[in-house]
Amino acid sequence: MVANVYQATCTAPVNIAVIKYWGKRDTRLILPTNDSLSVTLDQDHLRTVTTARCDPQFTEPARLWLNGVEEQVNAGGRLDACLKELRRLRADREAKDSSLPKMSEWGLRLCSENNFPTAAGLASSASGFAALAVTVATLYELRDKLSDSDLSMIARRGSGSACRSVFGGYVAWESGEKTDGSDSLAVSVADRQHWPDLDVLVCVVNDAKKGTSSTSGMQRTVETSPLLQHRIKHVVPKRMNEMRQAISQRDFAAFTALTTADSNDFHACCLDTAPPIFYMNDTSRAIVQLVEELNRARAQNGQDPIAAYTFDAGPNAVLYMRKGQDSATVLRVIRHYFPGAFFDDPQHVLGTDKDQLPDKEPLPNLPTSFQADVIPVHASGSVRRLIHTRVGDGPRVLEHGIGQESLLKEDGMPLRLQRAKRA
Repeated sequence: MVANVYQATCTAPVNIAVIKYWGKRDTRLILPTNDSLSVTLDQDHLRTVTTARCDPQFTEPARLWLNGVEEQVNAGGRLDACLKELRRLRADREAKDSSLPKMSEWGLRLCSENNFPTAAGLASSASGFAALAVTVATLYELRDKLSDSDLSMIARRGSGSACRSVFGGYVAWESGEKTDGSDSLAVSVADRQHWPDLDVLVCVVNDAKKGTSSTSGMQRTVETSPLLQHRIKHVVPKRMNEMRQAISQRDFAAFTALTTADSNDFHACCLDTAPPIFYMNDTSRAIVQLVEELNRARAQNGQDPIAAYTFDAGPNAVLYMRKGQDSATVLRVIRHYFPGAFFDDPQHVLGTDKDQLPDKEPLPNLPTSFQADVIPVHASGSVRRLIHTRVGDGPRVLEHGIGQESLLKEDGMPLRLQRAKRA
């Protein structure tokens, strides 16, 4: 570390819930109404990078830039709640060791960048607040004092689903029962190596900012949806147990049935909200029809399903497949019915040179019972981007100090600064 400069740069992954969290029993502490379970995606493809620096010369308590645009840091807001807890923990260390620099009293500069669309239903707040919590904890030299579950409770104060991005692999967020939130935390269900042949395809249907935010949407659902109350009491507890078992046994058929059913149930609760919330669009529903037809044709041949779909609070589909022929088949079918998408395939499933691939794939060999007219071939660009990825690891420390990974310049300002405010 450069003398008298205190800085850290870390990354955190996106996670996609297969058993959804929707609704809070405490909006201030962000305590959920039900347990949830997620799959962490590979940070080589989807991640948030955050640099944090503290300095006694910084006059503001905290400044934050997200993708080059400065964001307001509101007293009593979600970011402030995370930072207050991290400062408190750092202050405890300083009180016990007078030789430590008083970083808890200094101003902070925070700079975060996503390599995927923000606020479009791709869990940007989850990776963002997880990266922030991990980076500031690294800066404050707290990582050896906190378990990952401890750190997940701090990330949770920023965004509920962020607690799951503190872990890699398969992660459960236990909702807890205590009013202070001390038992509402994330725990590992299995690491990324447990099920090595699981692939993921993210279909970015629309990368615009969604119309109804998750925060406002879920509270409307809690207040008005009888279906959500049934889900909380009767559906989720059973599904959580069954999903843990499916992951433990690497049972793809059970995983598919549970994942698709929970996604559909979640969006049914959104429709049961007054007024109803529409996160999925016509392209989203066409993807559902296509995957269901693929799975139906396979079942008629006595085969396991080929893919599971899930949709968070947005129109983008996340498909789970098994590596190899199944993965290649799903990719070709999606590229046939939704041509013209930018294709990000680091695993080269369809060939080593994606620039040589046609915009529209011919249909691969499918069961004879597959109904090719289940949906029409959509207009080019209906799916804007396809990201072929896999299950990933948890947060990474890139640097503890100043180096090539820093998002801040020597003067503490962002390297990449945009003057225009996001629309």
